[in-house]
Amino acid sequence: MKRSRLYCLAVAAILILPTPVYGAQSSGITEQVYVDSDSTTPAFIAGSLTPSSPGDAQEIVHAYLGEKEKLYGLAEGESAQFQTVSETTDELGLVNVKLQQLFNGIPVFGSIISAHVDSNGVLKSVSGELVPNLMEVPGLTETAALDSGQASAAAIESLEKFYGRAMEMAPAEKPELVIYLDKEVPVLAYHIRYEFLSPAPGNYHYFVDAQTGAILEYYNQIHGAAPEGNDSLTDGIGVLGDRKKVNTVLNSAGSYLTDRTRGKGIFTYDAANGTEIPGTLWLDVDHQLDALFDGAAVDAHYYAGLTFDYFKTVHGRNSYDGQGAAIVSTVHYGKDYNNAFWSGSQMVYGDGDGKKFLPLSGSLDVIAHELTHALTESTAGLIYWNDAGAINESMSDIFGVLIEHAYSKTPDWQIGEDVYTPEVSGDALRSLADPTLNGLPDHYTKRYLGLEDFGGVHINSSISNKAAYLLANGGTHFNVKVEGIGIEKTGKIFYRTLTQYLTPTTKFRQLQAASVQAATDLYGVDSQEVKSVKAAFAAVGLK
Repeated sequence: MKRSRLYCLAVAAILILPTPVYGAQSSGITEQVYVDSDSTTPAFIAGSLTPSSPGDAQEIVHAYLGEKEKLYGLAEGESAQFQTVSETTDELGLVNVKLQQLFNGIPVFGSIISAHVDSNGVLKSVSGELVPNLMEVPGLTETAALDSGQASAAAIESLEKFYGRAMEMAPAEKPELVIYLDKEVPVLAYHIRYEFLSPAPGNYHYFVDAQTGAILEYYNQIHGAAPEGNDSLTDGIGVLGDRKKVNTVLNSAGSYLTDRTRGKGIFTYDAANGTEIPGTLWLDVDHQLDALFDGAAVDAHYYAGLTFDYFKTVHGRNSYDGQGAAIVSTVHYGKDYNNAFWSGSQMVYGDGDGKKFLPLSGSLDVIAHELTHALTESTAGLIYWNDAGAINESMSDIFGVLIEHAYSKTPDWQIGEDVYTPEVSGDALRSLADPTLNGLPDHYTKRYLGLEDFGGVHINSSISNKAAYLLANGGTHFNVKVEGIGIEKTGKIFYRTLTQYLTPTTKFRQLQAASVQAATDLYGVDSQEVKSVKAAFAAVGLK
């Protein structure tokens, strides 16, 4: 398991308040402020935060932050430097403004504010933590002692300790100066990304001290032209022997696994057990995808289509980026490769070794899990480390299960059960219903606090997984009774939470507050849905 855009399935918190830390109310203005236990600045603010205004949404947000600079630990005028990342209007008509924190023009890594303004020009919420008191940090400067070339050399030297000099490296992005928290101390650093597929998939992010050249942190965030011809439906047999029809493009050469009916297309490629991706666009000359070798491609293509359909029909989202992005998959990656991952631009599936895994594309929840990583990268941008990484994994598990419930005849609350350890009946990578079956925590007090698994991204994800299970199904857990609200409403709440309120460095308290806010937006502040969200998180120790 690599650190983040290698979003993998390998198996491997939440002190969240159901009520705000403090609140204020005057002249129609209401304000509920949530603060993390290890921070002095807000993680989430909700209410009617400003009076009605005809002004521009960005102006409203900037004005509010200007008034709250002391609350956020900002110097006077510092919020005016913040850079707009995006402005969009969501399905409820709220304008979502995302702002990047800057220090003397330099981005503060991961510090994104996500704010929502309603149709009356009222600011309703501000989500995300900022790094406070930067102007007071001794020695913090915007001037680097090292140039970008020296920083790159230090990072490459570190990578070569793991992989030698055999890496088939894509062109590196230009190193970017950022403010990075090194053990909670802000320092000037270079952020550099390296992408490669051999000798193992990698999308490494390095942070190099711009004054000393020391490696501060690194993690691996591994999460062709269409043929001419006629759109067709072609018979195929999947990994588990089930027959299905897949969308193809048909011409005199045969059937290409190209689906032009969804967004900008779904394309499935063959790596032929090599490591070069995307490989060759899948072509079947006899128009019958029924050979054993075809199964992995049939399922990758078919299940990518179902995942696209779920987000489009249930949530109104056109592919993972909301703009109809093409979905590219490669099967038969490597030899006996026991994993699947989102590379940052496409899906990649190994064939498994036949003992630990069958071909991983043979499971709908695996494909839905991985493509949800693409959705997360396009929206919240959750960093693959500690709390944010665990929430990232949890969102993929949750939607993997929800999509399986939407389309499978035998849905369950497990991940990977169709392709995991084929000789062992009834097991799975993870269980959302009972995480303890896999030795994973089902309560915040049991959370993993070590450094393995990039701070427990596949371990602590089970805590919010259990909360999602309870929200949908109800039940009593640790003496907290939860009234279930069903699959559909659970999906809508978590989709809105992910796409509207989470930010790159979200912690579990912000996740809880964001989920309550999402349920409030959809169903009202006094609704059963809001009560159930609060109870579900409380049942896993988030109170």
